[in-house]
Amino acid sequence: MNTNQTQNIKITNADPSALGLFGLAIVTLVASSQKLGLTDGVSFVIPWAVFLGAFAQLFACINDSKRNNTFGTTAFGGYALFWFAVAASWLIQSGVFGERLASSVDAKQLGFAFIGYLIFTLFMTIGAM
Repeated sequence: MNTNQTQNIKITNADPSALGLFGLAIVTLVASSQKLGLTDGVSFVIPWAVFLGAFAQLFACINDSKRNNTFGTTAFGGYALFWFAVAASWLIQSGVFGERLASSVDAKQLGFAFIGYLIFTLFMTIGAM
């Protein structure tokens, strides 16, 4: 190739939104089974929250960012961090970090976080429309 010629190469990436939505759907289904009383405890829910709820959406967030998709970056990033925090909350509640920490939990703090995510979800829903 002549050094004076330029070559235009377009690199494309797949849209990561399907993976992010899949992660959100599956972890919500698994977590809801416990909240509805169909299953007991959260020991097996935690890995799903971390890997599909958090890491899959974090992966989608990072790749949406590379595609200059501000909405996808914000939505998937926000929910990835949500699932990391929920999993950590379950670990604290189950005493993984010590019984002293587990016994000093104030569930109202988690309630305020959920109210914040309700507001975030409402804004994301309006943005999606």
